Amino acid sequence: MISTGSAVSLVVIFGIITALLVRSHSVRAWEAICIALFGMYLGQTPVSLTVDGIVTWFLTGFSNF
Repeated sequence: MISTGSAVSLVVIFGIITALLVRSHSVRAWEAICIALFGMYLGQTPVSLTVDGIVTWFLTGFSNF
């Protein structure tokens, strides 16, 4: 499982990416709100465990280089 510090770092990174996309007009504000709501509701479902496993696998794969 991802540690709390890593999870917060990922949230900050994805938040910055979303903010930059909104600022560059690649994503409109209402689309960013939908993205945020989707993430919130996804985090409350059992699917979040699968997503957490995939992200952990991905991050540990790159840290082994």
